[in-house]
Amino acid sequence: MINITQDMVMDTLGMFAFLAVELTILFLVISYIVGVLQEYIPPSKIQSILSGKNGRGYIVAGLLGAITPFCSCSTIPFLKGLLRAKAGFGTMMVFLFASPLLNPIIIGLFAVTFGLKVTVFYFVIAMGVSVIAGYTLEKLGFEKYVRAEAYMTPEAKGCATACGGKKAPVNKWMRIWNTTWVDFKKVVPYLVGGIALGSMIYGFMPTEFVASVASADNPFAIPIAAVIGIPLYIRAEAVIPLSAALAAKGMGLGAVMALIIGSAGASLTEVILLKSIFKNQMIAAFLFVILSMAIGAGFLYEFIF
Repeated sequence: MINITQDMVMDTLGMFAFLAVELTILFLVISYIVGVLQEYIPPSKIQSILSGKNGRGYIVAGLLGAITPFCSCSTIPFLKGLLRAKAGFGTMMVFLFASPLLNPIIIGLFAVTFGLKVTVFYFVIAMGVSVIAGYTLEKLGFEKYVRAEAYMTPEAKGCATACGGKKAPVNKWMRIWNTTWVDFKKVVPYLVGGIALGSMIYGFMPTEFVASVASADNPFAIPIAAVIGIPLYIRAEAVIPLSAALAAKGMGLGAVMALIIGSAGASLTEVILLKSIFKNQMIAAFLFVILSMAIGAGFLYEFIF
């Protein structure tokens, strides 16, 4: 028993260290790249591309999410960039939902592990629900639940004021870095808290327990798997192989589908990070969409296959 406990502690500490380094680097790099893109792509251009007026923007946002290899956490800095570019709220939400779920790594591993039919099913569900959810949230006026500070770039504003409203070419790269660093400092408490909780759950929740409570014999297996998936932070590269292992241990395939969507679509770390952007009402709506998608896809999968 002592050895098992020691192994769990080591797994937890190892996951914490790994995620802390990985997510810190990802956040800084992605935020900086987004800052560079904003330097050369005017907000009006982004607004026109992601305009949801004719419905095209929603599809474009979903496809943009599908080609960006972001996990649920590294989607956040890109989302902040879209907010500051004043892209349409609905299309931003489509990107937020679709990006981690339609990660190219997940899609590729899905095809190899579960076959083409299951992959197409997953893609259609994830894309379709993301678009519908983004459109619905915009029409319901959920944009009012975005925190005002999420739109602000204090460093860029300060620099513009100091330079008389003109951008100084010599200091451009440093200005972008300063904005990136300030953004990072704002999310550090959320990032550390989310990683700590996710790592503890990862280290102390054995796969045998997940498989047992979400077995094919349990009529509540799919909802349970969807809920378990959110705190059980799983990397994109690991979520499919782990799901295959759980299926081999007796977990129903509908529950496996729910677990994948819950874990990839709304990790605990991402939810905590979203606190720096959204008010509680918007976070509740985000979780409702992901859980509904996970549970619905699980039951639909069992019905069709």
